[in-house]
Amino acid sequence: MKTDGDTLIDLLRHGEPLGGRRYRGQQDDVLSERGWEQMWQSVGGQDAWQQIITSPLQRCHAFAVALGERIDTPVQIEPRFAEVGFGEWEGKTRAELEQLDPGQVKRFYRDPINSRPPGAEPLDDFVARVSDGFTSLLAEYPGQSLLVVAHAGVIRAILSHVLLMPPAAMYRINVANAGMTRLQSDRDRGFNLVSHGTATLAR
Repeated sequence: MKTDGDTLIDLLRHGEPLGGRRYRGQQDDVLSERGWEQMWQSVGGQDAWQQIITSPLQRCHAFAVALGERIDTPVQIEPRFAEVGFGEWEGKTRAELEQLDPGQVKRFYRDPINSRPPGAEPLDDFVARVSDGFTSLLAEYPGQSLLVVAHAGVIRAILSHVLLMPPAAMYRINVANAGMTRLQSDRDRGFNLVSHGTATLAR
């Protein structure tokens, strides 16, 4: 799949954390047992990555370190790949948020720039920091095969950056737990989105 000179980047979202679905943001929950199983299933027997880059949050970092040890691949923490800060929504489920203020979740998804949770990181700031991290990654590891273990928001931000999407549209991208997205550099187009939301990817 990978040809000389190309940079191949696999983006892997963390598996299910303890406590199930909720707006975690930068709340540092660990993976559940099911989350660990999802992650190992997603990577399958792959070991062709030359570098693993991870969010500092435990639901990504712990698996990245375990995988790095298993396949003898170095792991680097990238603080700019931490999830978006969700302010007062952190740790709450959608049902809890709707009890507090009916309709606020729908307003957020329809206008994620102007209807942000109280105290949340501004969307443009979040996309800018993730994009800076992604640009640094490309400069540091040109032509290599990389695995980035991160969050749904980070993966959406990278895709919006690479595909030249407006940040307001990024929440239309579904990113499943332990879903894998593949990007490959292209000399004419910058990057190609090769696949999205798949489990094990052949090389």
